[in-house]
Amino acid sequence: MDNTQKAILFEKTPIPKAVMQLAVPTVFSSLVMVIYNLADTWFVGMLNDSIETAAVTLAAPVLLAFNAINNLFGVGSSSVMGRAMGAKEYDTVKRSTAFGFWASVFSGLLFSLLFTAFQNPMLRLLGATPENSRATADYLYWTVTLGAAPSILNVVMAYLVRTEGASVHASVGTMSGCLLNIILDPIFVLPWGLGMGAAGAGLATFISNCVACLYFFILLAVRRGRTYVCINPRMAFPKKRIVLNICSVGIPAAIQNLLNVTGMTLLNNFTSAYGSDAVSAMGIAYKIYMVPMQISWGVNQGVTPLISYNYGSKNYDRAKKTIKFTAKMVLSFLTVVTVLFWLFSGQLMQLFIKNPSIVDYGTSFLRGMCLALPFISMDFLGVAAFQSCGQGLLSLIMAFLRKVVLEIPALIILNQLFPLYGLAYAQTVAEVILALVAVILLIRMFSRLEKEKYKREPV
Repeated sequence: MDNTQKAILFEKTPIPKAVMQLAVPTVFSSLVMVIYNLADTWFVGMLNDSIETAAVTLAAPVLLAFNAINNLFGVGSSSVMGRAMGAKEYDTVKRSTAFGFWASVFSGLLFSLLFTAFQNPMLRLLGATPENSRATADYLYWTVTLGAAPSILNVVMAYLVRTEGASVHASVGTMSGCLLNIILDPIFVLPWGLGMGAAGAGLATFISNCVACLYFFILLAVRRGRTYVCINPRMAFPKKRIVLNICSVGIPAAIQNLLNVTGMTLLNNFTSAYGSDAVSAMGIAYKIYMVPMQISWGVNQGVTPLISYNYGSKNYDRAKKTIKFTAKMVLSFLTVVTVLFWLFSGQLMQLFIKNPSIVDYGTSFLRGMCLALPFISMDFLGVAAFQSCGQGLLSLIMAFLRKVVLEIPALIILNQLFPLYGLAYAQTVAEVILALVAVILLIRMFSRLEKEKYKREPV
């Protein structure tokens, strides 16, 4: 896609068509990514060993912590990149992308080093028990000790490529690794292959992330001179203003994910008190719940380049219409999914494991979780809109409200009132309130944009 085509897409294409053009590839890659996350659980679940399944669940918060770095440098750099493209500040575009790329490489390597140095206390913090700590450590060896840098880098590169309008290429890069992971999982995990169990799932993930990174490197080499994404190390030390702009959006986004890690770690610790069956059930139910959740996230991430570009070019009316159209589309979809999940939660659990105890637990957990879906769509859209418009403080407020003020206290209180089963409803309680807050903040932002619009118009 050349510069003229990019301008037409962001400035002239009808909003429904532009949203679909940007969001569909992102949603598709999000779906493949969810399937790839489910693949670990599914193939490990085929062993019918609750210890191996629990290992994948207990490791999830560490992998989720990668998203803190992804958001710091992926969301932060892409937000600055999109707004700079809209304002035609192309030197800022290149410097912000180079900074995001090299900072993510360094952070990934540092993450691996720190995790490896403090592995034993980390396992205890994650809620691992003597029963399942070995399997958890084996899985984390491949996904974190060796795999942190490629896992983080391929996501950050996808953000940058997507922001310049190459949504299809961003999705293909992500999906190439995901599909390979799905192919390798049974070979590495199951007894008829290498029989490595949870460790095999980790090895498959490591290889797939390396392949995804390779795709993006080849893409940038082929598109040299026709892409705004710059990985020249000499451009990786931008002006203070650019770094501050990246951090103003990226740090709140990173904090949001660190709070998500805290919430998931707390959830796993509460659940682990009820045994490996309960931990396995919670992990499976959560990954099923992640399918529509990631679709919603994919749509919102897909439209952020459209919002940020038009915000940067001061076409506020087009940015607002994009947000409103996206809200109607995603909310309608997730309402239907909620009804289907409630009706067929037991059948969905049985797709992953046949253990009756785990299926019974998971059916109740999934029903509690799915009620949050219609509300989480507004939460995600609010955060995406604030990040696109450089409103890092608002996205930070949303993050603190979601976890610190609402969800974590709800976990503690509901676990006391309804032991174990109340845990699955904590996110729903939080999202109902947060959806209302998101709508109020979006309306206020719309109002401010209207005032800025009229200030620019001649009297």
